[in-house]
Amino acid sequence: MNVIDIKKSPYLEEYCELCNLEWGVPKSEKEMNQYIQDKKEKVLKGDKVISVLGLVDNNILIGFISLFKYDGDERKDLTPWYATMYVKAEYRGKGFSKILNGVIIDEAKRLGYEKIYLKSGLINYYEKFGARYIEDLKCGEKLYCMDCITKSR
Repeated sequence: MNVIDIKKSPYLEEYCELCNLEWGVPKSEKEMNQYIQDKKEKVLKGDKVISVLGLVDNNILIGFISLFKYDGDERKDLTPWYATMYVKAEYRGKGFSKILNGVIIDEAKRLGYEKIYLKSGLINYYEKFGARYIEDLKCGEKLYCMDCITKSR
């Protein structure tokens, strides 16, 4: 099992496609190809994305997680944001999200951040990784904070 920088890997297109499939809307093949090209440019340009890290085993992308400068329109005063944690369905329930959580906290710490923020509609999920509730957001999700200095894995 290896942790990779997706920005510098052959998995960047797959990452873009999986992001749309998980959080986007259905697209035609032509629309998906354009979406992938646009998203690749945005990821590589780095206006919003700080880091995108993936878990790879036997040349298969199992999952990924990101650090964003901001995530959505609310609370742009907070940075960085823990975002896009994703594990492919066939690998869920095997502890890979816990690994990804640790990887992104280590990455944030390496970059000099003491805290990271995340938003989610999931109930009692991120708390097991040490997330603390801050407030309800207008979008209907909850805002959480995680410390990078001390972490529980």
